Amino acid sequence: MPHRQPHLLIGVSARIYYPNAPVLDLGGVWTRTLHYLEQSVALWLIRGGALPVMVPAVESQSLAPIGRTDLHHYAQALDGLLLQGGNDICPATYGEQTLRPEWAGDAVRDRYELALVNEFVKAGKPVFGICRGMQLLNVAFGGTLYQDLPTQQPLAGQLHFASSDYDRNFHEIEMAPDGWLAELYPLGRRCRVNSIHHQAVKALAPGFRVEARCPHDGLVESIWSTRHRFVAGVQWHPEFHPHGEASVFDDRPMLEHFLQSCRDCRAGR
Repeated sequence: MPHRQPHLLIGVSARIYYPNAPVLDLGGVWTRTLHYLEQSVALWLIRGGALPVMVPAVESQSLAPIGRTDLHHYAQALDGLLLQGGNDICPATYGEQTLRPEWAGDAVRDRYELALVNEFVKAGKPVFGICRGMQLLNVAFGGTLYQDLPTQQPLAGQLHFASSDYDRNFHEIEMAPDGWLAELYPLGRRCRVNSIHHQAVKALAPGFRVEARCPHDGLVESIWSTRHRFVAGVQWHPEFHPHGEASVFDDRPMLEHFLQSCRDCRAGR
C-alpha cells in the first residue's frame, strides 16, 4: 500500500459552559462546567483533512490543574491552533473597565487562550482565530476592542449583530490590496460573509495589518501578523455554510493555506 502522510493534528481552544449562570437549566451534566467544541468547527477542519483536538481549559482552581509545562506539551505535540468563537472577551483583559455588567465576558477563558497562544507562537506553530478568536489575537498582542458595537458604533451595530439571524446574518467585506487574503483570492476583493458579533477590533495590535474591512462601516474583518509564520484571524465564521447560500465566501483557499502552513511547520520548512 502507498505511504500516506499522517493527518495534521490541529488544537482547538475549548468553549466553556458554566453551571453558575446556566443557559440550559436541565440538571444532570448541566450542573457541571463543560468544555466543548462546536460541530461546525470540527467539520471545517476535517474537510481540510485535519484531525481536530480540543485542548481543555483548566485553571489552577480546578481539580486537575494544567500548568505551563502541560500547555507547552500541547504546543509541541500539535501542528497548529484554531481559536473558536464564543463568549465576550473581558474588557479588563485589554486594560479597560467594563461599561456594563453583561459585557464582562469570560476572563477565565481569556487567561487560558492567552497562555495557549503564547505557547504555540513560541513553538513557531500557526495560529488561526475565528470571531472571538480574532479578537483574542488582537488583544494578545496589545490591541483593544469595542465592548459593544450597538452603543459604541451605532451605525455598525445592527449590521453585525442581528442575533435572531445568527448564521444567516450576511454582509460584504473588502480585502486590502497586496495582502494575505488578496493573494489567496486574486479574482475579486469583495465578497459576502456570515457574521455575528457585538464586539470588534478598536485599536489594532502592533505588528499586525488589516487584511479586510467591512466597506459599509470600516470595521476590521481580518488581521495578519507581520512577525510570525502564520498568526491570523477573521471576524466572520468560515465554518458556517447555510444551505441555499451559494454566494457566501469560499473559505477553502484560506483553510488550505492555514493547513499547508501547519504541514510546512511539521516538515521543518
